[in-house]
Amino acid sequence: MAGKHISLLVHFVWSTSDREPWITHDMTDELYKYIGGVFRNKKASLLAAGCMSDHVHLYASLPSTISLAEAVNAVKANSSRWIHEEFRNRKGFAWQEGYGAFSVSKSSEENVIRYIEHQEEHHRRRDFKSEFVELLDRHEIEYDKRYIWK
Repeated sequence: MAGKHISLLVHFVWSTSDREPWITHDMTDELYKYIGGVFRNKKASLLAAGCMSDHVHLYASLPSTISLAEAVNAVKANSSRWIHEEFRNRKGFAWQEGYGAFSVSKSSEENVIRYIEHQEEHHRRRDFKSEFVELLDRHEIEYDKRYIWK
C-alpha cells in the first residue's frame, strides 16, 4: 500500500507537580494557544483542551513521525518555560513527571471533546485522583496503587 493512512487520536492527562493549584483562569486561553503551537511545530494538532488548577486534559491528533513521549515532552518543556516567562509569580510551577495517554476512536471524539471542555462540571463531583484512576480503569491500564501518586 502506498502512502501513510493514520488516525492517531490521543487524550492526554497530567497534573502539576504535587498537584499544586498553579493554573488559573486568567492564563488558560493563552496556555491552550501556546500548547497548540507546540503541537503544530511537531506536525500534530490540538483538537481540544481543558484544565483545572492542578491538571490538564489535551486531545490531539498526532502524526506518524513522533512518539507519544516526544509529544508530551515537547508540550511539557515548552509550556513550562512559557509559564515561567509569562507569569513571573509562578516560578515554582512544574508539571508532574508522568502522564496518561489514552487512545480515542473517531466515533468517540465528540464525547471526549465534551468531557475535556467541561472539566469544571466533572470536578464538582470528584477530584483529579479519582478521575485519573477512573480513566486508567476504563482503559484497562494496570497500575500499582502504592506508586501511582509518587
